[in-house]
Amino acid sequence: MTLDDLRVFVAVCRAGNLSAVARELGRTQSAVSQHVKRLERETAVTLLERRPRGVAPTEAGRILYEAAADGITGLDQALRRLGDLARGEGGSVRIGTGGVTVRHFMAEAIAAFRRRHPAVSLEFRTETSSRRCFDALLAGTLDLAWITIGAPVPGIEQRPVVDLPWVLAVRADDPLAARPAIDPADLTDARLVRLPPNSLSGARLDAAFTDLGVRVGSDTSVADWDTALLLAELGLGHAVVPAVPGLRTTPDGPLRLVPVPALPPLPVGWAVRRWDALAPLARAFADTVGEQTLSHLPG
Repeated sequence: MTLDDLRVFVAVCRAGNLSAVARELGRTQSAVSQHVKRLERETAVTLLERRPRGVAPTEAGRILYEAAADGITGLDQALRRLGDLARGEGGSVRIGTGGVTVRHFMAEAIAAFRRRHPAVSLEFRTETSSRRCFDALLAGTLDLAWITIGAPVPGIEQRPVVDLPWVLAVRADDPLAARPAIDPADLTDARLVRLPPNSLSGARLDAAFTDLGVRVGSDTSVADWDTALLLAELGLGHAVVPAVPGLRTTPDGPLRLVPVPALPPLPVGWAVRRWDALAPLARAFADTVGEQTLSHLPG
């Protein structure tokens, strides 16, 4: 039984398909199958069962998969940390982000981190949802992921960094633009530019409106906050968005941001597998982002 056998077996359990793993690893399906067969000979049990559309772990296979997945992730982290030590602050930090995360939360932190650690490689991967970030963390392909904080997820630790208040984005010539604050009831039956309901931030906003008894509609959906702001600036609708760092308007500009204090703030921050196992460089990057984020919130 080798570490490579276990890595291949874990990949097969996750994919549920031998040929898909073979393509991903650049090997033949027969070679992938041999890794599994070697494990079955060593354990004297059947680990996979064939199904019409692939394979699935048996009860014994699930036991081995759960143990191997945790062990391999921990070993990979240990090897990367050893490499960092051997190279003297070298190595890499792998970060999962959303579509606008780098612009609003990380731009200055990246520059500050680079000045302190010029030999470190920063690898950013844009994910379309928190669920995909969690999957990548569990698979060991990310060190950190910037997410909207949500319900507990098995195998994942979430650490809030900041609570973002909500603002209504409207054109300067809109009647609501002159108000010091917006009561959610004022938005009843409004047609908002909305974030996708399958996004955690969009779902939290919908839940907040429901809890307050406010009914809003939408005929426009966008993938990120920046696009919502652009459409509001163009006069194509109102948008309720989090007041992310660096979000400001000018007195003579076309857009106004009016606070909506009755909406509960949106918590955002980091997700990792285990904070106590996080490599020193990844922890340093997380701390730098946290410091910069708190110092650049809208005043």
